[in-house]
Amino acid sequence: MQTAIDVHSHMLCDEWLALFKAHSGPRFSIRKVTGGKEVIHADGVPFMTPTPGMFDYQARFAAMGEAGVDMAVLSLTGPNVYWGDADASSTAARVINDSFADAHRAYPERIRWIASLPMQYPERALGELQRAVDLGAVGVMVLANIGGAQWTDPLFAPVWAELDRRALPVFMHPTVPCGCDLMGMADYQLSASVGFPFDSTMAVSRMIFDGFFDRYPNLKLIVAHGGGTLPFLAGRLDRCWEVIPACRVNISRPPSEYLKRIYADTALYTREALRDTIEAFGGENVMYGTDFPHTNSDMGPSLARINELPSVLRDNLRGRNAKRIFGI
Repeated sequence: MQTAIDVHSHMLCDEWLALFKAHSGPRFSIRKVTGGKEVIHADGVPFMTPTPGMFDYQARFAAMGEAGVDMAVLSLTGPNVYWGDADASSTAARVINDSFADAHRAYPERIRWIASLPMQYPERALGELQRAVDLGAVGVMVLANIGGAQWTDPLFAPVWAELDRRALPVFMHPTVPCGCDLMGMADYQLSASVGFPFDSTMAVSRMIFDGFFDRYPNLKLIVAHGGGTLPFLAGRLDRCWEVIPACRVNISRPPSEYLKRIYADTALYTREALRDTIEAFGGENVMYGTDFPHTNSDMGPSLARINELPSVLRDNLRGRNAKRIFGI
């Protein structure tokens, strides 16, 4: 059976958290929520819970061993490094990337990693990209909205052009959507259940209609959480492309065709959602991912659902696709 590679797996480091607490500014806070856990808030909306497992590699390996997972591709979850000035954001990117590079050197058979970049400062981002690739990064992590800005903002074009030139995988992880405080997402932490997939769906839909994937045909985009709600909405996007002229200004093909050029992970919770993700993106474009060690991770059950699939599809999702896309 194919090696199991978790492509959606997070870690933090003490230096990143210290920098965040010192430099994240008035938009962010860390405070307790119902149940007593301390959670990072953006605009008053709770969205990311630092857990002990995010700092403990031995606990990670124990959980991987119990679930039958061989390798993890590490990334920095939200709010990533999009919260400080140029120096603070660049330093935060360096310390988390260095921590991942150290982990790979210590555990070369268990760990790969993707870099975080100070995207709001493109010259700094390009410099850190080169440094991270030299250190062994196999891709880049970018949040679905970059401190409130969209991927299609011209500010980021130099970074996308370089990532396209390198044909590097780019993992899109959602964060709290723009305007989350106006949508009542603090209630019941709706940011986690609804806000995150909404953020990814909005980002990719805008990118498709904007012609992003035609401008950067070599960039390998991986969308977290099974592509958000894109599998469910693909037909609606196509219908809007047919009947709304604005949707045809920049693209000449239906949006669902672009989904076949996008990758997704399996951080999902039902067989039906997994089935729909595979149908939308294709069996060679979906990879095992868990969101570990976030509290909503289901590392074992997710892999068990994949293991129920026909053998070729099962092995593609377990690790063959990830090896191809990340060059492992």
